[in-house]
Amino acid sequence: MTAPQDDAPPPAPWASPAGASSHGPASPPPAAPPPAAPPGGAPVAPGAPAWGPAPGAAGAWGAPPPPASGWGAAPTPPAWGAAPPPAGPGWQGGAPGGAGPTGWRAPSLQPGIVPLRPLGLGEILDGAVRAVRANPSVMFGLSAVVVTVAVAIQTVVQLYVTGLLSGAIGDAFRMDGVTPAESAALSEMLSTNTGAALTAPLLVPVTSVLTGLLIVSVSRSVIGQRVALREVTRSRRVWLVVGFGLLQLLASVVAVGLWIGGVVGLAAAGTPGGAVLLTLVGGLALAVGTVWVTARTLLVPPALMLEGRRFWPTVARAWRLTRGSFWRLLGIYLLASVLVSVLMYLFVLPAGVVAGLVSAATGSQAVLVLVTALGQIVGMTLSTTFMAAVVALLYVDVRIRREGLDLELARAATADA
Repeated sequence: MTAPQDDAPPPAPWASPAGASSHGPASPPPAAPPPAAPPGGAPVAPGAPAWGPAPGAAGAWGAPPPPASGWGAAPTPPAWGAAPPPAGPGWQGGAPGGAGPTGWRAPSLQPGIVPLRPLGLGEILDGAVRAVRANPSVMFGLSAVVVTVAVAIQTVVQLYVTGLLSGAIGDAFRMDGVTPAESAALSEMLSTNTGAALTAPLLVPVTSVLTGLLIVSVSRSVIGQRVALREVTRSRRVWLVVGFGLLQLLASVVAVGLWIGGVVGLAAAGTPGGAVLLTLVGGLALAVGTVWVTARTLLVPPALMLEGRRFWPTVARAWRLTRGSFWRLLGIYLLASVLVSVLMYLFVLPAGVVAGLVSAATGSQAVLVLVTALGQIVGMTLSTTFMAAVVALLYVDVRIRREGLDLELARAATADA
């Protein structure tokens, strides 16, 4: 790549004012007639050096600037009304005083949704949106189908579990002397919420599958390619992502079970102070540990999908990739999660309000569950798509910063162009 000044005539070679050479004393140059004075200027005194412009005059193209008067001296300001030098694309910085650009920086290659260089926060969030627009049939179409099937299965199971719980809870309240109306309202609320909590883990494998499949599409969009839906669904490595998601869920259940079991054990042993202390300290430790493990394992799904290695070596490598980037990964992931939560509630909350009104008017729990499920389908489709794209771009960004992945991506993009 050439700089703009490479197209201009080469500057005049610099000659020493004294005519000295590094190979020894040179013979004195022949006497030359004094240069003519410029129009309107003062005559040049005999013996003055003839290798530069007169003081105060505009220098010729390529002539060296006058020597500074000392270390750190301010340069001569441009003439009044002079236009600043043009700054073309690729130029960075300039000499103090507007003396022109000082360096050439090649523009970043961007064959796809993001430039192939370390990414900023805005570029990651914008790239996630661009990934959806680059391949909507996979990012939206596949997500909508998978989420709809998963939520339909969850809804059927939830209705069944809610019916069982509603009868049991209603009988328990009636035995305690609660009025039938109060018993019906309490049993409906508790059974619906309990059924939703018990069936929520059914969506974890679905979210893992979608995340893994969408990461493939995002990785191709980075280099300007568009993967077909048939190629995405043939990927068998997605089951590694599902297995990792189930391991995370199992570890969370075990940790929460140990915490609750400890609190209940201390309370049953007659030590309420210890139970309260374990509730506070254990809950805080559990929350901090969850955040820490989430950030350190954030890059495991894209590594499992894209690197082609075995399960545990890939998990260990993804863990190592997050070293030195913990706070950056955590901050971007939390910000994206907040944005996704707001986006989900824009659909789930109105659906819940409508479902509550319809359920109050008809007295049917099924209507409440079905309307809530419709809002959940829309919210999960948008959130899963966006978060998968963010995680994939975070993986690309970390590998660019640590391993120079941008060079490999640039070669892949130019080879397929």
